[in-house]
Amino acid sequence: MKVKEADKIISSELRKGLILNHLNTYGRVSTREIAKKANVSEITIRRDLAKLEEKGLLTRDNGGAIKNGSTGDLFAFYDKINRNNEEKNYISRIASSFIKAGDIIFIDCGSTVSLLIDYIKKIDPLTVITNSLPITSELINFSNIKLILIGGEVDSSRRAIYGYSSISSISQYHANKAFIGADGISLLRGITSYNEKAASVTLKMAENSDEVFVLCDSTKIEKDSFVRFAPLSAINYIITDNKIDRTLVPKYDELGIKLLCE
Repeated sequence: MKVKEADKIISSELRKGLILNHLNTYGRVSTREIAKKANVSEITIRRDLAKLEEKGLLTRDNGGAIKNGSTGDLFAFYDKINRNNEEKNYISRIASSFIKAGDIIFIDCGSTVSLLIDYIKKIDPLTVITNSLPITSELINFSNIKLILIGGEVDSSRRAIYGYSSISSISQYHANKAFIGADGISLLRGITSYNEKAASVTLKMAENSDEVFVLCDSTKIEKDSFVRFAPLSAINYIITDNKIDRTLVPKYDELGIKLLCE
């Protein structure tokens, strides 16, 4: 029974990925077409579409669904930065106050985290370890910053480096602090991501750091994405904007996590 339940969960996630990939390419998806490709009933696909609509990733219509603007930008780095830009800058500015001269820090490739570099360029000295190509490009000319680019396979759409070599490379380093992003974070499911390979790199950074800071805007708090890659016990701080539901602060505090929103 457990094996069948696991298979059901996996196939559900694969179907959702199939739907999103189709939407990103064609702008619309047919319930009948996806049901045929996934070898399931149209009723099952309608349930999948309903769940994806709840997450704001598509809009259902007669016979299928059309993509929202956010779906097309799912893996587009610069477009993601431009969404909720004011909140993301606010979050990054708060996060930068935790970085001191002499620190060794991991920075992953998240759109919010990437804005952190605007506030740390004058910290002297500082060591930055990252898998982000835009971050590398921005910091490469600052002599006060020792810059370490993680090796591996380049993902052009996300402007980042992933893969087995990346995990192996990160394992060679230990940082005082890790500044990571997330597509979702909740009391129930922990930290989640849209992308499994991105999640594996982020998790390894967290595992190899003394303190872990999650930077994400309030729209991602108490929301879940596809891949659960870390429990809440893996992090120390969540830094978000002031639109957060303040009743969540003591709930995270009970778990030993500082939820900073002002």
